[in-house]
Amino acid sequence: MNLPRRTRWAVTLAAVTATSGVLASEVTPAWAVTSPAHASYASAASFDPAAADRLYVNYLALYDPRSLVRTAAWSALIATNVNAAVARFLNSELAYAVNRSDELNARNADFARRILATHTAEFAPEVHAAAKFALNSGPTALDAFARTGYAAAMQRDRAAREAAGAQAAALVQADRDFVAALRDTDPGAQVRAAAGYALRAEATDADVVEFFAYDWAAAASADMQAQQVQCANSDMVWLAAVKRLQAEAEAAEKAALAAVGEAQIQARAAAARAWHAMGEQASSAQTTWEAAEKVAAGQAANWQQIARAAADATDNPNWQPIADTAPTTAQQWTTWRNNAASRTAYWAGLYELALQGERKMQP
Repeated sequence: MNLPRRTRWAVTLAAVTATSGVLASEVTPAWAVTSPAHASYASAASFDPAAADRLYVNYLALYDPRSLVRTAAWSALIATNVNAAVARFLNSELAYAVNRSDELNARNADFARRILATHTAEFAPEVHAAAKFALNSGPTALDAFARTGYAAAMQRDRAAREAAGAQAAALVQADRDFVAALRDTDPGAQVRAAAGYALRAEATDADVVEFFAYDWAAAASADMQAQQVQCANSDMVWLAAVKRLQAEAEAAEKAALAAVGEAQIQARAAAARAWHAMGEQASSAQTTWEAAEKVAAGQAANWQQIARAAADATDNPNWQPIADTAPTTAQQWTTWRNNAASRTAYWAGLYELALQGERKMQP
């Protein structure tokens, strides 16, 4: 159905508002994983940590925004002994790759790749060309692009759009209202900031046009990458902690089973406490991944609605860049949601393992 423009915008504004706030928490998708307090997970006997680790490393190899992390993950997956390589990657190589990615050259390269993906040749030709040149020309060019090249290319694109005038002339109040809704209600902090900047007191039509041309897509990509990096870094710390706690719990349980009399009672209590400590760590990680899953679900629904509205806006050239990028953004959030659901299930499995251990050691 081809709705009138103002009706289309109203429908999409409502969708943006509905998927904002606590990230679509009012909607519980069928695939959502609930907490262990309200549902029974797969038994510890059916839980395969090695398989879950491989699945997670495969996600990192495909989708982590840091190139060094992706490369290290792939190396683990193609090793002769995959399980050992994956364990080594999660235990030490991931941390090394994360630290290396924080160094200047890696950050600059990842920045240029993100810009290349979100600034299309059609709507931001100067920025697109500058990012591609930097990626093909080495560390010096990447550093120059990050420091000054990107901003300079943005100005050249902006001057070209202002000279042509078609996009500014096509702006209507409904477009500004939509940007205002994003500023006030979008689930992503970077999108809210970019929309607010486009509507600041001293902003012009060119700022709103620029928001539609690439700032919106770039900010959405930054929101996704921020959550990906935060969750991956946190998961790395949690894994190290839970493996230590699990080893301690298993050793305490072994000692308890070997003890006799009063010593066994005390040893079993100590083992139960050790399993409980592991369960607390697993439960905390699971809760964080559940929250990430809800974020991703809300964002995916948000961008699916935006993609439909943009595809329907054939009479407005400002919406064409969003029509081109929104479906990809929606799919990326869906993929991230699936990974978050997988990690939620992984930590739920570890929680169940710890819970069973604690119960077994209780008097």
